[in-house]
Formats: sequence, C-alpha cells, structure tokens
Amino acid sequence: MTIGIDTSFLVAAECIEHPEYAASRELLADLVASDEQFALNPDVLSEFVHTVTDPKRFPTPLSMADALSRAEYWRTARESTLVCPTIASTKLFIEWMNQFRLGRKRLRDTMLAASYFSAGVTCLVTLNAKDFVVFGCFELIVPTPSSRPA
Repeated sequence: MTIGIDTSFLVAAECIEHPEYAASRELLADLVASDEQFALNPDVLSEFVHTVTDPKRFPTPLSMADALSRAEYWRTARESTLVCPTIASTKLFIEWMNQFRLGRKRLRDTMLAASYFSAGVTCLVTLNAKDFVVFGCFELIVPTPSSRPA
C-alpha cells in the first residue's frame, strides 16, 4: 500500500517543537519498519518549507537551508514517490469542489486529495482527518500518543 503524506503530518514529524512530534515520529518509524511506501505531492513540500520556516508558528523555526534540506530528503527518500497533478486529477478536483460544495479554504486539500486518489493512493497520513473524510474514499491514519510505557 502507498500512503499519501499530508503537510500537517510532515511538519509534525520534522519539527521537534510541534505538539504532535513524538506521536508522528513514532508512527513514521512504525510505517517505515513495515516497509510502507509514501506518495508525496510537490505542493506538500512547498507548504512544508513555508510552515517550518515561519517564526509565527515555531519559536525556533528552521532556516530556509535546513527546511529545503529536509524537503530534499523526503523528495529523494527510497520510500517516497512524487505524485503530481494530472489532467484527470484536475478534473476530479473541480468535480469534488462542486459535488461537496467546498469553498476557497478547501482548494489545496481538495487538489491534494484528487491528485493522490487519481494516482491510486487511497490511504493518507494526516493530523487533519476532517479535511479528507468528506471525500469518502480514503483510509486515514492519524498519529496518536503511544500507549507503550515510557
């Protein structure tokens, strides 16, 4: 199975200051240990860099060089495959925006979902499951704190 990565998960897994860092790192380690493959949209990488370098979001944001280094790591990781928008996914994006009566604040997530779904990716890892439930076609994985003893 290939798991689509949402920006929220990537940010949490890469930023130690993020409240969901530990749970995201644990989930990531479990997925990698299970030989899962990841789908990664270039828009996720750009939004990741934008977010992790923002001093309004993190007391100690990553430098642009460090953020780009992390994005490059993910882009070239053996577990990652880039999934780009296509003519079919763009058509699906417009259909879903109309079908589900989504507004301007849902553009990015809908395009991401359409790109992944059109590429055969039906499982997503995200911190924002509510953003993808509406489409009714994804298995959603959300990091949760470990129940293992510390």
